[in-house]
Parts: sequence; structure tokens; C-alpha cells
Amino acid sequence: MDQVNYPIVIIVVIAVIILLIWIIRRNRKDEKQLEKDIIQSELKPEQNDDKEIKP
Repeated sequence: MDQVNYPIVIIVVIAVIILLIWIIRRNRKDEKQLEKDIIQSELKPEQNDDKEIKP
């Protein structure tokens, strides 16, 4: 292994960097969507049929 094929190494490094950037951006987008979904799905307080609670 005396010679290193630099063009292939450069292509692989660039591909890995692009993949990492894509994964990070997608993760942030999914995280924001998850936060919106959680806020939308929060349980609303139960409605009470009685208008007043009498002691």
C-alpha cells in the first residue's frame, strides 16, 4: 500500500460530509415537527358536566 488514490479519498470524504449535513438537517426538521405534534396532542382538561360543585 505504497500509493494512496487521492481522488477516490477526496470523493469519499466529500460524500461523507454531504451525508452528515443531510442527516443533521433532517434531524432538526423532524425535531421541530415532533415538537409541533406533541403540542397539538396535549390532553385538554376534562369538561365537567356540573356547572357548580356544591358542598
